[in-house]
Amino acid sequence: MTKSLIQLLQKAIYWSGLTSAEDIKLFKKSLSNQLKFWLLAVSIGFIAGFAAVGFRQGIEVLQGLLYGSTEAGSFIKFVEKLAWYWKISIPMCGGLIVGIILHRYTADGRAKSVADVIQDAALNNGKINQGGGIASAFASLITLGSGGSSGREGPVVHLAAVISGWVCNKIQIDTVSNRDLLGCAVAAAVSASFNAPIAGALFALEVVLRHFAIHAFAPIVIASVIGTVINRLTFGNVTEFILPSANNLGFYVELPAFILLGLCCGLIAVILMRSLFLADDIGNSIQRLTGTKRWLRPAIAGTLLGGIAIWFPHIIGVGYETISAALTGEILLHEAIIFAIMKVIAVSITIGGRMGGGIFSPSLMIGSLTGLAFGWIATSVFPTLSGEQTIYALAGMGAVSAAVLGAPISTTLIVFELTGDWQTGLAVMVAVSFSIVISSKLVHQSYFLTQIERRGIHLAAGPQAYILSTLRVSDLMTGVRDFQKLNIQSVEKVIEAGIYLNPDDTLEDAMPIFENSHTSFIPIVELHPSKDSPSLLGVLYQTDALKKYNVELVSRVKEEHS
Repeated sequence: MTKSLIQLLQKAIYWSGLTSAEDIKLFKKSLSNQLKFWLLAVSIGFIAGFAAVGFRQGIEVLQGLLYGSTEAGSFIKFVEKLAWYWKISIPMCGGLIVGIILHRYTADGRAKSVADVIQDAALNNGKINQGGGIASAFASLITLGSGGSSGREGPVVHLAAVISGWVCNKIQIDTVSNRDLLGCAVAAAVSASFNAPIAGALFALEVVLRHFAIHAFAPIVIASVIGTVINRLTFGNVTEFILPSANNLGFYVELPAFILLGLCCGLIAVILMRSLFLADDIGNSIQRLTGTKRWLRPAIAGTLLGGIAIWFPHIIGVGYETISAALTGEILLHEAIIFAIMKVIAVSITIGGRMGGGIFSPSLMIGSLTGLAFGWIATSVFPTLSGEQTIYALAGMGAVSAAVLGAPISTTLIVFELTGDWQTGLAVMVAVSFSIVISSKLVHQSYFLTQIERRGIHLAAGPQAYILSTLRVSDLMTGVRDFQKLNIQSVEKVIEAGIYLNPDDTLEDAMPIFENSHTSFIPIVELHPSKDSPSLLGVLYQTDALKKYNVELVSRVKEEHS
């Protein structure tokens, strides 16, 4: 038997083209490295999956302690029974604790989110900034447990990325593997949090890594499956939402309605995203004008949320109970409209007040309410041609969340997996498609990429745009001793004309200067406040800049198509 296996292996090696001893040695080394990577991917999948499940359970435990919620799916009922002063004081105290944590353990007083993961994946070779990572997770846990109106997906994704980054820093592997392991961690966390293995894998590829490289697909899928297994062992093999048993869809007749719903959801998604950014800007202005300490900002936001919760307890927490009610048609037209408006306001206060949490769950809730409201209108105007209102709620949920996340593929699939309803998939796909068409024209593709764009990083434009910002001129310049062929007087004339760069500048600063000044080099100088003239450190040649940019661009494209 053993002899037969050896002969079979030898034949396999022969037919694979590995004929020399050197080829076989390289094959064994490659196989060994691949096995090590898969072991790392599986291990990170387990850790991230358990972290996601633990985060979800932590929210439920904290809500039980603070609000007295003891039954799954009945959180809002417990909130409604509380006295008004408890509805205000619980999120206010939660916000105060969040503010103290973020003030002490983060540089900018913000809880980290998916945007930070996307940015580090693109610009920091997949190595996540560990600073404030655990603090952000605790802050978001307290936010959601004490009544903050946000989602759990953002903190879970960032926590998984922190775990991946810690492992990568310890073992010092190559850049591509860093990003792949990051994708594995994110996929496991998303699938463990939502019991959605397909969407978890595609979310990591579509949103975080932003490419579908074949080499990354298999380990990310395995990690996602691991996360799902962990979820089902903990919570059981059940979908997040239970839909009515009968969803009748006259698809061909209702197609125009779902196209119109998609366009409406795209506009609603843009309103939601711009409301979040407006709330953040208003909070910054008020904080600056009043001199309010940054650690008090979440407490003020929590107080405002508590005030809203007196009349609208549905805005408290993640919002899955309201989503479930919308998907089963238990909410009336006027309630759906009012709840959607109040949720937009509540989420804006939460995020603008820097309380922590994500945006995915709120977008699901706002989308389901928008779709339900549209469905009530459509079914009342055309009662003989339309199906159930709940079909529109399902399609609206996918359409708004897809536009907010900028992830039409993974969002469409996660809606199916959260509900288990694959029969109305065509309706969801149509609504999602038209929603994306509208929203992508009015923002930088998604909420996350628009966040990054507001930081001055052009990630939405693709690697040809953001790679320039990763290359420092000091790393590419030719030192003073090495450019003797240049006339020093010509260099000084260029400096006198105001054409020069600092060592910390990047090619993003250099390329417009090359284009506008038509010079073949730019002096790199160090400015001294005590001196009249700057110190010359070297020069950056245009040919060197273009050569390095081309190498980096080819490397990134090669990774995305490998």
